[in-house]
Amino acid sequence: MKLLLAVLALVAAAASPFLLAAGQDGGGPLPFAVGAAPEGCDVGRGEWVRDETARPWYQEWECPYIQPQLTCQAHGRPDKEYQNWRWQPRGCSLPSFNATMMLEMLRGKRMLFVGDSLNRGQYVSLLCLLHRAIPDSAKSFETTDSLSIFRAKNYDATIEFYWAPLLAESNSDDAVVHRVGERVIRGAPMDKHSRFWQGAHIIVFNSYLWWTAGDKINILRGADNDMSKDIVEMKSAEAYRLVLYQVVRWLERNADPKNSRAFFVTASPTHTESITGMNNGSSAAWGDETEGGNCYNQTTPISDAAAYRSSTNQEIQRVTEEVLATSRVPVGLVNITQLSEYRRDAHTQTYKKQWSEPTKEQRADPRSYADCTHWCLPGVPDTWNELLYWKLFFPSYDQAL
Repeated sequence: MKLLLAVLALVAAAASPFLLAAGQDGGGPLPFAVGAAPEGCDVGRGEWVRDETARPWYQEWECPYIQPQLTCQAHGRPDKEYQNWRWQPRGCSLPSFNATMMLEMLRGKRMLFVGDSLNRGQYVSLLCLLHRAIPDSAKSFETTDSLSIFRAKNYDATIEFYWAPLLAESNSDDAVVHRVGERVIRGAPMDKHSRFWQGAHIIVFNSYLWWTAGDKINILRGADNDMSKDIVEMKSAEAYRLVLYQVVRWLERNADPKNSRAFFVTASPTHTESITGMNNGSSAAWGDETEGGNCYNQTTPISDAAAYRSSTNQEIQRVTEEVLATSRVPVGLVNITQLSEYRRDAHTQTYKKQWSEPTKEQRADPRSYADCTHWCLPGVPDTWNELLYWKLFFPSYDQAL
């Protein structure tokens, strides 16, 4: 009881500088909101600042949930500076992540992440941020097929991850063996996956990377279970639009805006090419200025933001914003893209468990097999969760609803 009162006092103190965020109809606060961000505060814009006092929030070795594909220190990464950067929004400061408060707000609730390996990285990051606030005897973790469940028993709460990299049913749905070259999706119905989403009080979607493997993707029409029949080719962005509309329609039919919240995390950028185009049309390098350069051996964030040109697929991002804007239930957009663009230094590079042993030729040129897509933990996904925390508990008035 004393702990509960202390946490509620903490919530009240954290909320005191802010007004409560109005719900979609203006009649009350959004579920889980304890306050609102200052008007005009865009947490997606700002700068990375060194903070060796407060970052990292946890150590790699003390979080048992990090997959070996993300444990960079355990796999020989010689530097640690990528762990010591804090995102500072421009023109405003918001409450710091508080694990005890979040767990108390999740009491009796179910939080679910749905998406690909980048969303799973964010999910694992959140477990790392929370688990130290829970005694070992009061927590558990299990994975069965596509579903992982973390239980905080003292809070009667679960935090889960469901593997659905394209959100729609696809031939890449096996949570382990999913690296297929010829991807086939089913645009509708969503039943195979969405039955696992039912009952979630907080649901966090992402989907981007798997839509950028090519300009076209195969789509199965109709409800036949045979994934080899009636397949047509469609432009990837338009297939993505179709699928995202199906997700929005599912939310409209199944999400109760009075007691649940839905979020969509924007594109996680890659740093596969160090030489990019500048805004004025000339070329500039954020890396080593050599042919074939990428994130390998990068140890500092990109400092010249004005010269950097994003390689993130703008069409996919535009579709995301357009479709979510049609939703008749609140969907919060967690904009991680721009702040992550600057973090060329924080990818796993070659410091991870490899799916297959690198060849002699690859070892002679580590850039050739560096992973410039996924992120070391602790690292950038911790900041994504900080943004999610702000959006959940301190939403802004201009949040997409």
